Amino acid sequence: MAGRFLSLFRPLGRVLPEIKVPERKVSFNEKIFWTAIVLIVYLIMSEISLYGISAGVQEQFAPLRVIFASNRGTLMELGIGPIVTAGLILQLLAGSAIIQCDMSNPEDRGLFTVASKFFSILLTGIQASAYIISGMYGALAGPTTIVIFLQLLGAGVIVILLDELIQKGWGFGSGISLFIMAGVAQNILWQTFNPGTGLFVGSLDLLFRGGQTLTDWILGAGAYPSLIGFIATIGTFLVIIYLEGIRVELPMTYAGYKGFRSRYPIKLLYVSNLPVIFASALFANVFFFSQLIWSTQGRPPPGQNFLLDILGQYNQTNNQPLGGLAYFVTPPHNVQSVAAEPIRAAVYLAILVAFCAVFSLIWLEVGGLGPSKVARQLMDSGMQIPGYRRSGRPIESILKRYIPVVTILGGIIVGLVAGISDFLGVFGSGTGILLAVGIIYQYYELLMRERAAEMFPAFRRILGE
Repeated sequence: MAGRFLSLFRPLGRVLPEIKVPERKVSFNEKIFWTAIVLIVYLIMSEISLYGISAGVQEQFAPLRVIFASNRGTLMELGIGPIVTAGLILQLLAGSAIIQCDMSNPEDRGLFTVASKFFSILLTGIQASAYIISGMYGALAGPTTIVIFLQLLGAGVIVILLDELIQKGWGFGSGISLFIMAGVAQNILWQTFNPGTGLFVGSLDLLFRGGQTLTDWILGAGAYPSLIGFIATIGTFLVIIYLEGIRVELPMTYAGYKGFRSRYPIKLLYVSNLPVIFASALFANVFFFSQLIWSTQGRPPPGQNFLLDILGQYNQTNNQPLGGLAYFVTPPHNVQSVAAEPIRAAVYLAILVAFCAVFSLIWLEVGGLGPSKVARQLMDSGMQIPGYRRSGRPIESILKRYIPVVTILGGIIVGLVAGISDFLGVFGSGTGILLAVGIIYQYYELLMRERAAEMFPAFRRILGE
């Protein structure tokens, strides 16, 4: 039975827009088609400017862009921020048992999806209002304010439905992953090839015009990418690809076919990149709301508002954090900045690693990846460990030796990789590179599995489909 909290959303399930689950098996080519359509719609929306705002809108939330797959001044201004934030809140509430939810129960799972959609739409409206109230788009007339709000709200609902279209089985993976991957790819492309200059690394143009020294070009200065960042981007890709391949393989046999042996892989990055997504979303919201409060309070200097001194103080000219919590959850983005602010870098890395480890453990249970649930799934698919009687208890006891340790270790590693990559100034941010590589790897595995299942239907049971 659904908990009392989730039961409140049962009437909303009848009125909220919804993508229906396909009533037939969607073919591999159809999934490719719909995934491509969703990606194209996202890319088009990220290039359509909001009607009613001036062309010279000042960028205030650049650190959020990669994480939330958003684009300044366009229909994708909010990106996937409301979806990720709503999911984060509900997952934390479910994981801490504040709300009762059994994800193995179809009714609970359906109500949880309705609740996520409702809070996503609600947060879309809240964030759209916050952008307008903060003066991000300058002084606006009454009708223009309403038009901008409706554009952001409508675009947010479309993004929610596009994500649902993919997740309901019409496409591959999830819309959120697809949008993040596309956003990171765009970011890396612009910073590497820089269409404005036509040169290999954008800051070369500034170097040749005498705008910066050779040392600044190598180490990085200001918003321009550096040679170290370019090298670090390639290195980070290779490191993450290597980490994705590390796994412990438990020998298994298939009870339905005597002698058929298999292996159950427990990857080092067991919960994938989800911990760093949740941690980055949390940090981004701290940055966003602290800057919003700072702007609405008249942008007071440090020492005049105790609450803002704790949440975050910002530079009056470039809106960069100068102190408070926002300062310590925003990383320095090149080697020179790390050398100038070592305490900030150390605190940021410690906070990021700690939250990644915590979110890894939370997702272990919320995402149904714990030893007991995995053991039940293996039993249901007819798998057993050689030398043990066919029972879930021995499988669970063996999984408990590996899964919790690997989960915490994987969370720590992804936090370290994301943080150190940021310090080296990688293109697209350390978190963005980590997410992009993880998502590409997941899509590769998913596509290979889908193709194998379509070519050999007998494998569907073994693959758990």
